[in-house]
Amino acid sequence: MPPDALTPRSSPYWPVVSHPLLRRVLPGLAVSALGDGMALIAVTWLAIQLAPPPQRGTWVAVAVAAYTLPSAAGTVLFGRLLSGRSGAQLAGWDAVLRAAALAAIPTAHLFGVLTIGWYVVLLAASSLLHSWGAAGRFTLIAELLPQRHHLPANAVLAIIGQVATIAGPPLAGILISWVGPVWVIAVDAVTFAVLAVTYRLAIPATGRTEQAGEGFSRTAGFAVIRHDRTLLGLLALTFGFFFLFGPFYVAMPIHVVEDLHAAAPALGLYYTAFGVGALVGGLATGYLRRWSLWSTTIRIVIGFGAAMLPLGLNAPIALSLPAFALAGLIWAPYLSTSMALFQRSTTATRLPQVLAARGAVTVLAVPLGTMLGGPLTATIGARQTLLLCAAATIALGVVAAGLTIASRKPPTDDHPPSAGPGPQRLPHPDAPIDSEAIRH
Repeated sequence: MPPDALTPRSSPYWPVVSHPLLRRVLPGLAVSALGDGMALIAVTWLAIQLAPPPQRGTWVAVAVAAYTLPSAAGTVLFGRLLSGRSGAQLAGWDAVLRAAALAAIPTAHLFGVLTIGWYVVLLAASSLLHSWGAAGRFTLIAELLPQRHHLPANAVLAIIGQVATIAGPPLAGILISWVGPVWVIAVDAVTFAVLAVTYRLAIPATGRTEQAGEGFSRTAGFAVIRHDRTLLGLLALTFGFFFLFGPFYVAMPIHVVEDLHAAAPALGLYYTAFGVGALVGGLATGYLRRWSLWSTTIRIVIGFGAAMLPLGLNAPIALSLPAFALAGLIWAPYLSTSMALFQRSTTATRLPQVLAARGAVTVLAVPLGTMLGGPLTATIGARQTLLLCAAATIALGVVAAGLTIASRKPPTDDHPPSAGPGPQRLPHPDAPIDSEAIRH
């Protein structure tokens, strides 16, 4: 092993964290992610406090949905306005809207006018640009870094989110006990304001790369995906993968109580194990950059389904707990690898619209799966629901692998085939050699 093999500069993450512009943005992203991690608890807790007791369950569900789902509508509503904007502009405007709308919640509370209805409206307003903001973050990576660094950079964003998901909820619980959930949301608003200022100061301002009237429409991103069978297949795989995970949120708590005869701490232990596994998987993602991304993405789907099988097979906690941690480890690289495929499968000009369209579709997947989980669990039972979802996830990955093999020109990482008038794609001069593609 070379003497510098274990030095920080040899890490795939070094070009990301040492980049002169990205290193200015990453602290703001970390602060904002922590705020969002705290909001996971605060949003639901404040809904419980504001809603009439007989309707608490309904309003909690509506509040959680309002914090995410309107971004799908925002993708279409603001398509022409935001087309041609840089990644930093898109992410910055999302942060500004989030900060303003969330800050309005404690402001309304101070004036005594905060009702559950206004609360949901303000949460919905805060999420309108969320798909564009996520698209902006990953577009910024594509704008600043060569292709070989996209996967590690995507992984850095995922790691920040995973750490925040682990640290945010316990911190929110402490703050809620001290000052109440409305002020935790106020803290979340401040973190987004910090992020907005970070984008404004860290990234040089640029104009529009193209005028909205020149070939752009509200649904330009959807059109690009529809005419590119690789992107369409990847979007379908991602939607199916997330959709099949949705019923877990309903079935898992019931499985712990009714099948394992355990209490709430056991459920928390499962969540912690998954989070720790996901953190380890996120840290390992950057080292997968020489693997075939398409094959790796499909294998993640199959491997995750296999790791979830012990839960559905009613394995004891001693076996199902480490299996669930393994599922988290396998799950973690999916966002980074699938996003890297999107980043290298379309032009820089079209990338924000394509990623926003992707976000508009995938944001619906988990909620729809969760909605299915209720009647499914009531009909066949929690354990059987977990088993069915695990088996269906494996089947989804096997079908995707079979379709790839059956294709006369299997998609590669650098030259995915197009079935229609999709954008012209040129290989990046820094793209790594795909050894798997050469063997085939």
